[in-house]
Order: sequence, then structure tokens, then C-alpha cells
Amino acid sequence: MQGCNFQLSSSRSPWLEPRMSSVGFQVAMHSGYFLGELGGSGLCRLKCRVQCSQLWQSTSLVNNQKEKDRYSCIDQPTSYLHVQSLRNFPTQKLCGEVVMVRLDSAVLLGHLGPCTFSLERALLTIKYLYKARAKVIIVTSWDTTLHSNNPEVKSIDSFAEYLSSILQVEVIPVDGGLGLTSFKKEKWVQNSIILFENLLNFRGEVANCNDFSQKLASGATIFVNDSFSLSHKILASTVGITRFCYASLAGFHFDEELTRLIKITDTTRRPYIAIVGGGNFLRKAPALRMLISLCDGLFFVGKLSFQIMKGLGMPVPSQFIERNAIMEALQIIEVARDRNVPIYYPTDLWCLNNDNCGTSGVINSAGQLDGWTPADIGPSTLEKISSIIPLYKKILWIGSTKYDLAEEFSVGATQLGQILEKASFDSCEVILVGSAACNTLRRKTGSSSQCIEFKNATVVWEFLKGRILPGIAALDKRYPYRIPWSTVFCDSTLPLVVDIGSGNGLFLFEMAKRYECSNFLGLEMNGKLVIRCLQGMALYEKRNLYFVSTNATSTFHSIVSSYPGRLSLVTIQCPNPDFNKEQNRWRMVRRMLVEAVADLLQTNGQVYLQSDVESVLLGMKEQFLSYGNGQLVVDGGDCGHRMENPFGVASDWERHVLARGAPMYRTMLRKV
Repeated sequence: MQGCNFQLSSSRSPWLEPRMSSVGFQVAMHSGYFLGELGGSGLCRLKCRVQCSQLWQSTSLVNNQKEKDRYSCIDQPTSYLHVQSLRNFPTQKLCGEVVMVRLDSAVLLGHLGPCTFSLERALLTIKYLYKARAKVIIVTSWDTTLHSNNPEVKSIDSFAEYLSSILQVEVIPVDGGLGLTSFKKEKWVQNSIILFENLLNFRGEVANCNDFSQKLASGATIFVNDSFSLSHKILASTVGITRFCYASLAGFHFDEELTRLIKITDTTRRPYIAIVGGGNFLRKAPALRMLISLCDGLFFVGKLSFQIMKGLGMPVPSQFIERNAIMEALQIIEVARDRNVPIYYPTDLWCLNNDNCGTSGVINSAGQLDGWTPADIGPSTLEKISSIIPLYKKILWIGSTKYDLAEEFSVGATQLGQILEKASFDSCEVILVGSAACNTLRRKTGSSSQCIEFKNATVVWEFLKGRILPGIAALDKRYPYRIPWSTVFCDSTLPLVVDIGSGNGLFLFEMAKRYECSNFLGLEMNGKLVIRCLQGMALYEKRNLYFVSTNATSTFHSIVSSYPGRLSLVTIQCPNPDFNKEQNRWRMVRRMLVEAVADLLQTNGQVYLQSDVESVLLGMKEQFLSYGNGQLVVDGGDCGHRMENPFGVASDWERHVLARGAPMYRTMLRKV
């Protein structure tokens, strides 16, 4: 039998395989007890035991619906928004690495002239990487037709010259191909940045083609996304590329925009009112339902207001009513009444006479609109808005106030912008979404607005609809909470054992029972399994076990680094192999995870790897030895992979494999 340096005190021999007859995990989610392998009397005793036991604080969080995800991120629909950022990535790990940065050409080309905060943040990402001595590659797309009057985008060479001028660093264009395979390395001098070909010239970009993504990422090890306005799209340069880089991070501009996006649904500052405009009520209905659940008031303008007015029983000409929209409007009105949330709509409108296009006038919105085409909100409506704005601490304006595209009838939007800008200086938080809202401030020269601005409204609408934004979801995640270790564990100074991919938790439950002089932490992506495990902890009096719902591949460092004690052992057992996709077979064990484990593990700490598929074990072992920075070695010499289980505790799948007579493949690594 191969020896093991993992020393834990136990009243029994640590080499005996345990039998967990008291706990099973075939349970209903809200049953409050476990069924397991128990008889009738045993089940009754177990029911009583669970129902009568005093649950310690961390377990009671699970039974409280409002707080069950406080530390474990269980059932958090927005947990994907907590991403790894360049700001928090270790600077020393950037030196010498090939870093690919996806920039937003709208930020780069939309502000030629005075430098804006968005442009400054985008340039800061490049300058930060350059200063950290990373090898920087820029990828972006620009529409030569849209910017036909702009000489900077006529060719990749002129665009590279423009970037060189604003970065004050030489930018070398790579024309006609993508990836470092098409680039002559001798051209890449030490003090230069590479610009790849315009992505609009490649069909694989929009198709998110796997082969195109792999070619684009060839040679790059780290990906930085700084193109927030494309977050709602699935592109090879924002989503597909992340499969081929060991780290995918948010740039400074992306990180700031994401922080602002999250503020839209933050209801800390109340009362909160949303001014919603534009058209297409049906498509925006999910977002409107979100807003009516968040806000303390809604003011509808633009074409959306007609659907609400119709739902309130007011006369509206049929040509202004969207087909099949009335039921959605009635649902929103009903929710508003249940929550006692006021709904406002225009009292008057600037209108154009249909018979005489040069004639305009102000018409009461509840009056006769036949023969008139609404153009913008009227003066009475603006007075109404001005009177209610001081009642609110937070304001969101999303969508145009206009009813058509006539630029000459933008006086309502301009005056509304002035009202909101004044409110922003009166300590009111104002968020402007869309070009219609943001441009109202641009018309005032020398304006120093305090408002939060989102030029691209599509990203915000998709976010409010509750949809996952692919460009954000593709980035590596960080753990958003700091776990209160002294609350979770009885003694947070004990050595810590972490099981990555803890599954149903049977392995850790028995380990925690046998080895009481260590703390045990299970990291598992499946939130339902974590809930079951946290409920199961009600059966144990010892507080040396806890479970967290997270993707440990990217969050391991942010979770474990805050633990007060030492990390003594990390186990990874039987990750699911994918034989159909060779590149995904060992996706759990990636370079980022290996580096985090190697950095945090104590000297002589161990990494235990096992699988019933030998090729999977070999892959994990190779990853740890390759990316462990020379800190990890095979413990006890490399004597094959048929060592016995060193703990005397078998995982659930391990028992299943051994029961059918199949072998298990294991290895133990040690930090030197």
C-alpha cells in the first residue's frame, strides 16, 4: 500500500473503508429529512431527529428561503454577472503572456476628438497590459460603410496608425489573416502591439464558429473582453474564444459598464421611478414586468404609453394599438395595482396634422387624435414629470419620448433631459439608457453631467428581460461573497480539505465524521445537490463541514484564499469525461485552477486525483505537473496509478465502480 502524508486524527484506523448506513441522499427537496437505506422505525427516528434538532446558523440559512443563497450562490439568477476582472488578476501572471483584447470600435471611433471616460477606460486596459509586459493583440470590428467619412477606418493600416496615435505605442497591423500562425514572429518587436484584421470580414465571427474561434485564439493564453456593447451577442471573438484561453477576464471599460448595469436592478435607493419610452410593447413586456416589480413608479411615454392607456380604458385610435399587446398591458397594470405602484402617462402630445404636414399643435392625449400624428410629449406632460421627479431618489430613463423619427420634434426629449440632469445634481441617481436619452445631454456644450449613461439600449433591454448575456456568461467567474469562516466552522484555524466537484457529498460527510481535527469544504456546481448537502448537515453536531455552490475552476482562489487556516488537501474525483470532444475532456482541471491550488496549498500539502477512466486521470495529472510552477511532484514516486485509497473513505461513484469489479486509477501529488 502506498503511504500518504495526509495526517488526520481518528479514533479508528484511517485505512478502513467506511460504510455510511445512516445517511442517504434520495430525498425530496423540501422534505426536511432523508429517506436513504432505512427501515420504517429507523426512518421515524431520523425524521424526529431532524425535525427536533437545533440547526446551527449556516444550516438554518438553507431553510430560510430568503437567505439560503447567502453564502453559496444557490438559485442566484444573476450570479453569472460576477466575473473575473483584469483589475483583480495578478499582475505578475501577465508578464510574457500573449493577451488578446476584444475592443469596441464604437468607443474607439465614436469619440474622435475630445477623450471621453469610456475611451479612457478602453485605452487604460491596453496601457495596463503593456506596462505589465504582456504581449498584446487587439481584435475588433469596424464598419467601413458606416464610417465612410472617417479616414481612420479606410484600411487596417490607417486604423493601426490611429490606434498608435492615441496609445502612443506602435501598433502593427496583420492583414489578410487571423491568429499568430499567419504572423511573422520577427515583426513582433518588444515594444509593439498587434492589430488583427477587421472581424467583419469573416463569416465565422457572427456564426461563433468553433474552428474560427480556435484559429483566432491560436497562440493567446489570456483573453480580455472590453467590448461591453456586444454582450448580448454570441460572437466568436467574445464567446467562442474563451474556450481556448486559460483565463477570460473583463477589461476596465467592460468592468465599469457591468457595474453600472447591475445598478439598474439595485433598489437600495428608493423611491425608484422608471421613465419608459419607445415602441414594440410585446417584445419589451418581460422587461416591463421586471421594472414594475422593482420600481415604485412607472411613467410611460412614446408608443408604449398608448398600450397602457388602452389597458386603463382610455380611448386610443386603433392605428396606435399594437396587435396582441392589450393582455400584456393589463397584466402590468394588475401587478402595479397589487404593489400600489402608480402608473403615469402623457397628458398632452405635440402632434402633426395629417392634412397639412407643416401644421403642428398640442393635443390632449385623452382627446380626439384622429387626423393627427403624435410626435413628442407636450408641455403639460413635462410639467407633470417635473413635479413628480423630486419625490424619487433614483430615476431610470430608457427609450425615446418621440412617436416618430422627426428630429425637429425633439423638444420634449431635450427638456426631459434637462429636468433629469438637474435632478442628478440634487443627489438623485439618474440612469440614462439609449441614444435618445444620452444625446439630450450632448446638446448642451460644456455639460458635466452626473448621470450614468448607456448608449447601447439593447444590452439593457435584454438584461431587464432576465436573459443571460452571452458575452458576460462566457467570462471566468469570481465568488461574490466573503464566507464568514468563523460562523461556518467551529474552529476556522484547523487544516482545510477541499473536495472539488463534491457531488452528493457522501465522501465529505464520512471524512468529516472520521477526521474531526480538520475542516472540510465541498465545491459543487449543482445547486440542488448543495442544498441537499446543507440540509444533511442537520444530522451532524460537529461544525467541520460546509458546501458551496460554485464553479471552482474559476472561483477556487477567491474562496479559499480568505480561509484563516492552512489548505492541507485538495481532492478531485471522477470528473465526467467527454469522449466526443477531446478538447473538453478535462475542462474542470484547467490552468487557472491548477495555479490557484499550487499557490494556496501549504508546503507538503497534497492533491489527490482519481478516476475510473485512466486517460482522465493522466490528463489531470499532466495538467497539475505542467502548470504547478514546479511546486507539485508525485508523492512517493511514480509507481503507476493503481494505488489503494489512502483515506479508507470511498466516494459514491468509487463504490459503484468497485462493486462491478472495475478498477480505479489514483495518484497523489505533493507540494514541495
